[in-house]
Amino acid sequence: MMETLPISFTLAEFRKVTPLDESNIWSFLLDRNADRISVKRRGPALENLEKIFVATFRLANSVGFRAMTLRDLCQETGLSMGGLYGYIESKDQLAAMIEDAVRQTSEQMRTWFTHLKSPIDEVECLLRAFIFSSEILQPWLFFVYLESRTLAAEQRKVAKESELRFHSHIAALLEATGGFSEAQAFLLAAHCMACVQDWYVKRWKYHAEKISVDDFAESAVKLIRSYAEPQRR
Repeated sequence: MMETLPISFTLAEFRKVTPLDESNIWSFLLDRNADRISVKRRGPALENLEKIFVATFRLANSVGFRAMTLRDLCQETGLSMGGLYGYIESKDQLAAMIEDAVRQTSEQMRTWFTHLKSPIDEVECLLRAFIFSSEILQPWLFFVYLESRTLAAEQRKVAKESELRFHSHIAALLEATGGFSEAQAFLLAAHCMACVQDWYVKRWKYHAEKISVDDFAESAVKLIRSYAEPQRR
């Protein structure tokens, strides 16, 4: 489906083909964690997963994830403690499920635009896709940014390795343009990653200036291209 997108696609165009968004992520969570979720009726399970995770993001933003208790989550969702245990057994498991969903999205993203022949075009598409995914799933990425320290040590390691793979993929594409050394490509890829992070972590400052996600993506892409393309001459 990504092959149908133009190089400079918009959020609206991306929404039509993205495999994961705010409406189907509950199905993804249920299927991904079927072995640990004891509730087998799909309809109620999807409804309650949405309640649990939306409440988690709300509580994490108001009282902090570390201070939040499972009892708080029960009060916020209206579920009993026994009902909650049908989906999660601990806060650690809850955080792990959020991190896993974010990580799986970034892992898949690296494969979306490999059909493109131009490395810099692939960088543009990845940057746009990353920015638009972070807009669609902002609470998920924001949670992982703030609460990654609450993950178990092994899962923190897995999350870091996933981020490095995405970073290295962008760096390799930039190096393939022929205009950068390995070190220069690594740094420019780091700027790409930081640019996306600024959108989903500090989105408020762009909203205050009435800057849309399409405007932000267009500016970010032009910035990277303005630096990358002269190097190839």
